[in-house]
Amino acid sequence: MKLKNIIYAFLIIGFGAFITYRIVQNNSKSGDQNGKSDKKSALNVSGIVVKTETFDNTLSLSGSIEANEQVEIRSEVSGIVESINFKEGSNVSAGQLLFKVNDIELRAQLSQANTRENLAAENARRAQLLLKKEAISQEEYDVAKAEYASTKAQSQIIKAQIAKTSVRAPFSGKIGLRSISKGAYVNPTMLVANLVNTAKLKITFSIPEKYANQVKTNTVLKFTVSGSTEIYTATVYAIEPAVEVATRTLQVRAITDNQQGKLLPGTFANVVLPLDVIQDAIVVPTQAVIPVQNGKKVFISDFGKAKEVMVETTTRTDASLLILSGLKAGDTVITTGVMSLKNDTPVKVSVKK
Repeated sequence: MKLKNIIYAFLIIGFGAFITYRIVQNNSKSGDQNGKSDKKSALNVSGIVVKTETFDNTLSLSGSIEANEQVEIRSEVSGIVESINFKEGSNVSAGQLLFKVNDIELRAQLSQANTRENLAAENARRAQLLLKKEAISQEEYDVAKAEYASTKAQSQIIKAQIAKTSVRAPFSGKIGLRSISKGAYVNPTMLVANLVNTAKLKITFSIPEKYANQVKTNTVLKFTVSGSTEIYTATVYAIEPAVEVATRTLQVRAITDNQQGKLLPGTFANVVLPLDVIQDAIVVPTQAVIPVQNGKKVFISDFGKAKEVMVETTTRTDASLLILSGLKAGDTVITTGVMSLKNDTPVKVSVKK
């Protein structure tokens, strides 16, 4: 009887050990399969480790190139063109005679006015002598004196009209195509030619109002023009005192030398305006930043899982964005596959050096 009980006890213990062994084995296999499954589900992505650096903050803008000085040449008086003294498309100097309007009639009027002036001057002289001898009254002398002043002023008016028949360049520059010929009748409403000073050119552009405090006069900027790879420089010399309400932008103007004549007024300029240099800046690639409804976000790797982080950005360059808040040095920012990521997505990050 005792032997039988001992045998039953051994059978029960053996059966229990077998069941325990099978449970342990099944759990071990299940764990291995889950581990393999997790590894297989982890996304392979690229990323960078955030580091602080010195950031040369710049703005890329579109500007317009304008002549430093430009004026429409017109005649101030009406008359027949007597001579044209410039060649179309040539450079002219300040004060150079451009064309002459016939003034023969005005000179005849001046001769007549001079005769009257001389006569009035003599009458005034005689009246002064007679006044000293008390032969005439003070009133008669004043009338003679006023007559002389009037005739003198009339002569000066005619001289001014004659001077206007000689049209001269107000400044040095290049004169354009003329619209008159010798012998043509001109009047003040007729455009004769355009005079442009291209030795120096102005670049006018607008910046967003948030950068208004970072722009200073004497700032040297760089710009390029369409059809050329050459980089030009200009210096900011004037800033509008107020922001344009409609566009919320501030207009800025710079000036550049154009002695070689490579630049033409009226063309567009691609302006690169330097702003403040930022120390200890955090910069991430543009493709890492995702626009969302309430701002922008990036994904970082946090213990093998993707973590969504909201960031505040500012200046954009060709390939990167300046981060103001949300990231710190040492964070691993995911740069590829970001559109398919969610919070806690398993990731395997290949860090770019």
